[in-house]
Amino acid sequence: MSPNKENYLKTIYELTYDFKKITNKKISELMNVSAPSVTEMLNSLVNEGYVTHSPYNQIMLTDKGIEVSEKLVRNHRLWEVFLYKNLKYPIDSIHNHADSLEHASNNDLLDHLNEYLNFPQRCPHGGIIPGNGQGETDTDDMLLSDAQPDDVVQIVRISDNFDFLQYFSSINISLDDTVKIIRHEQFDNSLVIEKEDKTQLTISPKAIDYIFVEKR
Repeated sequence: MSPNKENYLKTIYELTYDFKKITNKKISELMNVSAPSVTEMLNSLVNEGYVTHSPYNQIMLTDKGIEVSEKLVRNHRLWEVFLYKNLKYPIDSIHNHADSLEHASNNDLLDHLNEYLNFPQRCPHGGIIPGNGQGETDTDDMLLSDAQPDDVVQIVRISDNFDFLQYFSSINISLDDTVKIIRHEQFDNSLVIEKEDKTQLTISPKAIDYIFVEKR
């Protein structure tokens, strides 16, 4: 399988756990590719039995697709852990490097890497590493956009998208931060939150669909 096809399968897998309908538009947005490119690749993946694509534009992995994509996501997230913790790469640059490494790694190397890293549960973006999750999956998280006023939540996962990661690093919050929901602005649905030090900040309506939290 080509690295490009593998990247599509990883993206569909991750969207499966993001509580959003998986569409051509969402895949295009996350992968920064054109809509026609997504359509062409999806047709190929359907023909090869990795995904189904309904007339209502609902995209789902088949059992065959889940088996392959879980392995790809595991490999990708292990390399992200290594790059971030051991080589000190910044969190917004590890995705592309991990993409290159995962495609050139065999099962034996990844098993040894997993053991070397002491079987980490989450990648630097907070995603559960398949097989290491100790019973947890990404479905245990909720979208920040679904949090309600006065909820106290902890940021546990963020989407692995370069443009979003650049934005996230600029708004002075981090993974594992605990915040209180103040309000959703009526005008544009941006979200006002309060940090533990009582400072408030506003997060864009698009970004709150890229941040995942757990109630505290």
